[in-house]
Amino acid sequence: MKLKAKLILTLLLVGLIAVFASGCVEDTPVDDEAMDGADTSGTEDLDSEDADDDVSDEDEMTEGDHMADSDEYDPVIDPENFVEVIDNPYFPLIPGTTFIYEGENEDGDLERNEVSVTDDTRVVMGVTTTVVWDRVWEDGELIEETFDWYAQDKDGNVWYFGEDSKEYEDGKFVSDEGSWESGIDDAKPGIVMKMAPVVGDVYRQEYLVGEAEDMAEVISLTETVTVEYGTFENCLVTKEWTPLEPGVEEQKYYAKGVGPLLEEVTLGGSGQLELIEIIAPSVVIGGNNY
Repeated sequence: MKLKAKLILTLLLVGLIAVFASGCVEDTPVDDEAMDGADTSGTEDLDSEDADDDVSDEDEMTEGDHMADSDEYDPVIDPENFVEVIDNPYFPLIPGTTFIYEGENEDGDLERNEVSVTDDTRVVMGVTTTVVWDRVWEDGELIEETFDWYAQDKDGNVWYFGEDSKEYEDGKFVSDEGSWESGIDDAKPGIVMKMAPVVGDVYRQEYLVGEAEDMAEVISLTETVTVEYGTFENCLVTKEWTPLEPGVEEQKYYAKGVGPLLEEVTLGGSGQLELIEIIAPSVVIGGNNY
């Protein structure tokens, strides 16, 4: 019994000591004013440096993106992907056909443009292209003569591979400055007409930096157009421009089964050309031309 009493007394003493010890420990209050006055400049500097790094990285990415935009146009041209006949409904080029256009330029001079699809071909980047002979007269005087090179891929898109261009004054040759050929001096072909154009499509028609940078955007597929050659419904309309002539825009109109009908300057000038006649290729039957 004495041993049991001693054990109980010992346990009671241990409990009292534990209670006393816990009562002596106080929670230390947080001094808000002290925290407000604490030196956090190191943290702020780190945050600022991180923000600066983010801005710098963003600037570098933006500049890189712009550089990529200028370099990314690199169409893959596989000669096996092209066909002999150009029969895109908006841009048919049947050898022997001549399209004749007339109108006025911004100076009020009468212009005549004859576009003849020849039987000639030219191999560019391994692709056999159709040669189109394009001549422009101003008040009866020949001022420009161009041989354009077109080819159609298996999807029906018509590509423009370059041109041999000559300018004349008073009947004399003065310049071939507008000439270029895909595959030479980093020149690249572009699409002059899509097989299935959609409003909002934007595409390059040619590409040689500083020389040939024409662009086009499809803006309508339902236009009704009247020219001397006739009236056509559901025409394709494109807006065309080049960064080389800022502030200047043209609109061109195309009819299915016919081709280009009308082109007019809509910004930065004036003038237009409209289709007045198509001379179809002659067909030889029984020794006669029809």
